[in-house]
Amino acid sequence: MTTFEPSLSTSMRASSHDAPSMADQLPSINFGFDDLRSRMNQFTTRFDDFIEKGRRRVLEERNQFRMNIAEVQEDQRMKKRDIEILSLKQTQHSQTLAKESAETSEMQEAIATLTTQRDERLAHRDALRAQIAEVQKAISARREAQLKHRRYLDGQSRYNEPELDFWENYLGLRIEGGKADTLKFVYTNVCEREWDREAWFVLNTSEREYKVDDYRPKVEQEEVERVLERLNETRDLAGFLKNMRELFVEALK
Repeated sequence: MTTFEPSLSTSMRASSHDAPSMADQLPSINFGFDDLRSRMNQFTTRFDDFIEKGRRRVLEERNQFRMNIAEVQEDQRMKKRDIEILSLKQTQHSQTLAKESAETSEMQEAIATLTTQRDERLAHRDALRAQIAEVQKAISARREAQLKHRRYLDGQSRYNEPELDFWENYLGLRIEGGKADTLKFVYTNVCEREWDREAWFVLNTSEREYKVDDYRPKVEQEEVERVLERLNETRDLAGFLKNMRELFVEALK
């Protein structure tokens, strides 16, 4: 407690008169300034500590808030990057799907084209097989006819050989081999003015119906066809040779 001391004037008056005054007789009053000052100092310390702690807490919260903001921004950046990557992948996937769809369409068109070509070739193959079968059948029939005709000629040869010898030896006929299935018959003594002049014709026996491929000298084609038709009807070779000689003799007159 602080005690109030008498002022200087009172002291001077007391010292001058040396007599007690009313002030000296008043009780001593202690207002407790030291305690108040101590309490105020303690409050100031506590307040400063509160302020310091509050400031630190605010700084920490602000730093934490900034860190949180930075983390949120980083998360947003990462998410944005992830979204961009996903968008790029989606675009690539869409392009891949479009490409695969186009390739699938092309493959389907190619398969359809190949299927059509295969069907056409199979149909063509079947048609060729049918034609080949018909040709083989015709060839077999022709071979059979030729074989039958050859048998007939072989059977007639024993009858024709004496007459052919007669034609060759006494009537000036010479038989020469030509190409396959052809015979060349050469006549002599057919021209009264040129006794050595020859006349000839080439007989083609490759088919069932005989043909005359060529002949000299020139005679009427209709006459040749007439005697050739008779040969194909009767198979009388001797008569045919005789008729051809007569045509040549008549033409050389």
